[in-house]
Amino acid sequence: MSRRLSREFCMKLLFEMDANNEFNLDFAIRSINNEGVQKRQEEYVNSIINAVIENIKIIDDTIEKYLKGWKLDRIAKVDLAILRIGFGELMYLDTIDFEVSINEAVEMAKKYSGSESASFINGVLDKYVVQGEDINDRKTD
Repeated sequence: MSRRLSREFCMKLLFEMDANNEFNLDFAIRSINNEGVQKRQEEYVNSIINAVIENIKIIDDTIEKYLKGWKLDRIAKVDLAILRIGFGELMYLDTIDFEVSINEAVEMAKKYSGSESASFINGVLDKYVVQGEDINDRKTD
């Protein structure tokens, strides 16, 4: 399973958790085991799912802070799952370049969501990177 497929797996898992309103690690671990995630990608999957589940309130509050004219409950569930992964990577996985996180989120939106979702997700994530007080010291440019 490539990193891109791992992200897609995480997006589907977060979508399912949101639909069931059940964000817990036991559910995630069962899903990871049932899917047969390869060992080399298991570390990434575990790290992003753990980061999102353990920090769901902080991530959701941060997403909402960077939305323009939107509330969290108005965002399509697929888009919200993609944003949660993007923000989870940007906020908690400092080994992944910002550009990679944003690009991967945009590509997932193109594949799994509506025609305007890619630019919406790009805009929200980019705004966080440009304006995010807590990550500006990590920027490399």
